Amino acid sequence: MGLKGDKGDTGLTGLKGDPGDRGEPGWNGTKGEAGEPGIQGPAGPPGPDGIKGEKGDKGDCPFGEKGQKGSIGELGPHGPKGDMGVPGLNGTDGLPGAKGPKGDPGPPGKQGEPGPPGPHGPPGQRGMPGMKGTRGLKGARGVRGFKGLKGEPAVQKRSAFSVGLFPSRSFPPPGLPIKFDKVIYNEEGHWDPHGSKFNCTHGGVYVFSYYITVRNRPLRAALVVNGIRKLRTRDSLYGQDIDQASNMAVLRLSSGDQVWLETLRDWNGVYSSSEDDSTFSGFLLYADATKD
Repeated sequence: MGLKGDKGDTGLTGLKGDPGDRGEPGWNGTKGEAGEPGIQGPAGPPGPDGIKGEKGDKGDCPFGEKGQKGSIGELGPHGPKGDMGVPGLNGTDGLPGAKGPKGDPGPPGKQGEPGPPGPHGPPGQRGMPGMKGTRGLKGARGVRGFKGLKGEPAVQKRSAFSVGLFPSRSFPPPGLPIKFDKVIYNEEGHWDPHGSKFNCTHGGVYVFSYYITVRNRPLRAALVVNGIRKLRTRDSLYGQDIDQASNMAVLRLSSGDQVWLETLRDWNGVYSSSEDDSTFSGFLLYADATKD
């Protein structure tokens, strides 16, 4: 093998040759017997790259000889621009692109036309009372309405008492409620016979009166409300003479107040017998108005 020659200049492309005639098919060769494989020897060190040799002649081909490639001719001048082709078919829609960054707010648009009125909202909180307006003209008399149903009967509030003194209770000790044990009237139970006091249950205006038989001793009596002496009576009788001392008052009481009669100091000539009585009475004139 000779030394590799220098690379020559590229030649001109030759004309394409005519195809040659088809050759006759070759004979099938006989297959030789395969020899026994030899023992694999150790791998030798790689040798240096050899010099590339020249291309050898092409062997015979059973299909005929290939003609030689012709040389490339010179390029001719550009021809005229061709006509525009037929437009292609519409392509399919592409996948949606990624979301772009938020743009700057645009300028405010023009005010639109007013829309239809919305539904009524819930009632608001009660406002502050306004100034009193001027009195309007008197309206025309309305049509008389139908007679209403009969109402429930009103519950009348009652409270009264009337008590007297037994003969054994004559000349009571001063500064204490007089023991009126003879009960003449106490259906509501507002007179307390144990404490000898009237207990106010219904607030309102009451009338109190007392008629005392005085004998042997002078008398100074007082009508007491919650420990305060509201009314005083005096009789300066001495000896065996008999006299009458009386008084009456209208008082306003509240529920829970207590009223009683008592004598002062040693002027306790309150007397009672089978022929002479000493009495203490009271009753509700009218009750205070209530919502129930």
